[in-house]
Amino acid sequence: MASDENYYKILGVSKTSSAEEIKKAYRKLALTYHPDRNKSKEASGKFKEITQAYEVLSDPSKRQAYDQYGSAAFSQGSPGGGDPFGGGFGGQGGQGRYGPFSYTYTTGSGANDFDFGGFSDPFEIFEQFFGGGSPFGQRARRPVYAITIDFLEAMHGTTKKISIGGKTQTIKIPKGVNSGSRIRFGDYDIVLEVNPDKRFQREGANIISEIEVSFIKAALGDTIDVDTIDGTVKLRMPSGTQPDSIIRLRQRGAPVLQSSARGDHYVRVKVVVPKHLNSKQKELLEQFEKMDKKKGWF
Repeated sequence: MASDENYYKILGVSKTSSAEEIKKAYRKLALTYHPDRNKSKEASGKFKEITQAYEVLSDPSKRQAYDQYGSAAFSQGSPGGGDPFGGGFGGQGGQGRYGPFSYTYTTGSGANDFDFGGFSDPFEIFEQFFGGGSPFGQRARRPVYAITIDFLEAMHGTTKKISIGGKTQTIKIPKGVNSGSRIRFGDYDIVLEVNPDKRFQREGANIISEIEVSFIKAALGDTIDVDTIDGTVKLRMPSGTQPDSIIRLRQRGAPVLQSSARGDHYVRVKVVVPKHLNSKQKELLEQFEKMDKKKGWF
């Protein structure tokens, strides 16, 4: 290990932090100190330091060894058993990790056979995670263009005509994309920005919306119209619906990219209480209160 410092301290987490908390801390620091984004003198060393810390703490077995023996667990002949950055580029093949990404490769018969965990090459991994930059060296950057689409266009997919270099071209945008989604098209990349829709809030593949109903309808129940990304649907609201209740519409959420799956749509019910009542309405409510003092309205 290049550093004997406390890995938890390097990532700014505690020994009781969850794997997800450690991953979030690493991502934040990696984006801050990645050499392609941070040109300060100490950025490269800091980036290597936090990557080493994450390499150990993200692996349950290595984390357990580190908690027991410290960084000495990874020295040769130690109980932890060797270098956590094992593998490399020697011989006829190897494996390794860089940050949260693993890679393996083999060579033979004069041909290369690469497997980078679902990415076509290691450079693509770092373009996806950092927006550019790679520990494997520099290469020519692909031109990047940004376009903006509406929320429902992102939900259903669309085609857009764009002009690049004086030429008009048509690109196909798949359903389920989100802000920051990146599409490879020809010799360049397209980065998408999705305009928000005031009716819908997106959380991953799920959609959340709100609907206002009167307290009478909430108490008695009713069939109400709800806007979804597929249009208006009828929703049966049961009697006695409480304020801020959430009703689930299965398979009415956002499409999942490169999949037939969909998320769900959650409708939050906002019960509206009238601010002004006439004398007759007040009289009826007072009668209702007298009839049901113990149970209350709901």
